[in-house]
Amino acid sequence: MRESNRETRKELLELVSALKAHVVSSEEPKGLRNITYRANDTQRGSEMMIEVQAEGETGAAYPRARRLEDIRLELGDCRRCDLHRTRKNLVFGEGSPEAELVFVGEAPGENEDIQGKPFVGRAGHLLTRIIEAMGLTRSNVYICNILKCRPPGNRNPRPEEIHICEPFLIQQLQAIRPKVVCAMGTFAAKTLLQTEMPISKLRGRFHAYQGIDLMPTYHPAYLLRNPGGKKLVWSDMQMIMELLGKK
Repeated sequence: MRESNRETRKELLELVSALKAHVVSSEEPKGLRNITYRANDTQRGSEMMIEVQAEGETGAAYPRARRLEDIRLELGDCRRCDLHRTRKNLVFGEGSPEAELVFVGEAPGENEDIQGKPFVGRAGHLLTRIIEAMGLTRSNVYICNILKCRPPGNRNPRPEEIHICEPFLIQQLQAIRPKVVCAMGTFAAKTLLQTEMPISKLRGRFHAYQGIDLMPTYHPAYLLRNPGGKKLVWSDMQMIMELLGKK
């Protein structure tokens, strides 16, 4: 009977996780898009209780920091794809839950995998300089990736990995509700905008993403290999600054 209860609990939690990801990513009315779920570990015989809590439109009853904590707990020691076999650390995201600007990359690299923090290698140092040139700091923006685990050898993310990880990114963005998302690089831009258009054609203008202004731009790692692209990225950042009233 105890084994049966464990299996029932596992199935229910998987169902809740899938339903939550579906609701957050769907085009439901605002009152439904901010639904959160909490599984109660209390068992009464073979019963498993699941509490469903709807967040109001303002989010006042459920702070953004708390929502991010719950998303991280739901992600757990993620083993949903094979990347967990080679990673050292899961890289969830870092920054202010109240950020007006969120930077989204494609996946952690070697340094990020070691430290468990996003954008801490050479590309990360360049991103930090870009953020500071905008009159901001890393502590008042939010930085994360499409994938939460490093692909071996920094290879490109695979479609099945993106499919598994993207719902958690969507939940992060819904929790923070920034004014602007900056999608850095081909995979971040194509994933969020659901397009095959190259980054060279996407950058330089805002796109609509779930009611948020999204600016695609080149990844800092690309700029390290192609310094000539820095002027284009800075042009993109100036448009973000103007939208945020920072220019």
